[in-house]
Amino acid sequence: MKHILNRLINQESISSKEAKEVLVNISKGDYNQSQIASFLTVYMMRSITIDELQGFRDALLELCIRVDLDAYNGIDLCGTGGDGKDTFNISTLASFVTAGAGVNVTKHGNYGVSSVSGSSNVLEYLGIKFTSDIDFLKQSLDQAGICILHAPLFHPAMKNVAPIRKDLGVKTFFNMLGPMVNPAFPKNQMVGVFSLELLRLYGYLYQNTDKNYTIVHALDGYDEISLTGQAKIIRNSSEFMMSPEHFGLELLSQDAIHGGETIESAAKIFTHILNGHGTEAQNNVVCANAALAIDTVKNIGIQESFELAKESLFSGKAKEKFETLVKLSKN
Repeated sequence: MKHILNRLINQESISSKEAKEVLVNISKGDYNQSQIASFLTVYMMRSITIDELQGFRDALLELCIRVDLDAYNGIDLCGTGGDGKDTFNISTLASFVTAGAGVNVTKHGNYGVSSVSGSSNVLEYLGIKFTSDIDFLKQSLDQAGICILHAPLFHPAMKNVAPIRKDLGVKTFFNMLGPMVNPAFPKNQMVGVFSLELLRLYGYLYQNTDKNYTIVHALDGYDEISLTGQAKIIRNSSEFMMSPEHFGLELLSQDAIHGGETIESAAKIFTHILNGHGTEAQNNVVCANAALAIDTVKNIGIQESFELAKESLFSGKAKEKFETLVKLSKN
């Protein structure tokens, strides 16, 4: 590790093979906490290369506990986090709206590191059980159209990193990796990223996979469709700008989609929206993200997908999917 750190500090990059090797060695406990913290810190101070990101991704995919859910043709809605915007849990809500619209969701998530409340914080608080049991995950998909893949259960190799990430409390390259290492290896994915640079890296890496994907970055910094301005979208065979007008909507203020200050308040916002009591801004931003996910799988166009998303939320179908998952969690 000393040799690698010296090279990185001297502004050198490492190869894909070396990056993979470092993460494998971290998982084996070969390095002490100071070395790991130093390694993470380097990447807060300089850009990551495609080779490095690919090596880290390949290591985590190789080390993860894989679950075979291919038969469900699910989609993962997952953001990198780390955008510093402290929104409410938009992609998690959009996941239930997507499930309510008849599209299976294999949702990968984790506790918040650089934000108040990650998807796992809210879902756990509201009574969702986290498990790697394949029968429970299949039952969840069969009955609720969604299953939750809580990252630590599927990436035991990263137990040496989790406390360091928590202590640092800022985004690291693990934020960049989260959406790319879903243990169900879903064929469909909608990914939000926190920078234009990362959008480009993701676009390059995803074009070399067999995934059906939509990658999103809002130009004012959000790792999702925020409706507060334009967003850049990269898909398998297209690249375009998206604005609120695509959904027939007006521009939102950033305050309108701000999240709770605690896990409790974030959970309150979550249930409020799911129960049909969200503000127009909250409802629209959730349905816009769900629409993009629905269209990624169904390829029916944004407008029709947006109508399906709204119908899912306002008819109570999304809420029904959530309540089914909570009920299964209690059994």
